[in-house]
Amino acid sequence: MKRACVLLLLILGTAGAAYAGKIYGSVSEGGKPVAQGVKIEVTCGSNNYAAQTDAYGAFKLFVPDKGKCTLKVYHQGQTPSIEINSYEGSVQFDLILEKQGAQYTLRRK
Repeated sequence: MKRACVLLLLILGTAGAAYAGKIYGSVSEGGKPVAQGVKIEVTCGSNNYAAQTDAYGAFKLFVPDKGKCTLKVYHQGQTPSIEINSYEGSVQFDLILEKQGAQYTLRRK
């Protein structure tokens, strides 16, 4: 009985990740990756999901919501954003930060 409960808990604990969409990619500025620890946030409706870049400017997060979402990059006191779509499967977004005047903008590579 104890084994069955543990097995059931393991199955239920991983079931959510199986249906989640993986959003991954990289952020660069001037042809170089952004620094490690830059916050990436995806907002779908009222739900927020966050991750940080690694040493190569790469990020990955799981977003269980599907449909239109907003991806924001928190960089040097600014928060440029871009509209994205989240799917049941994986989707890659390689992004470029560009400075236009004093403001940063975000676009896909």
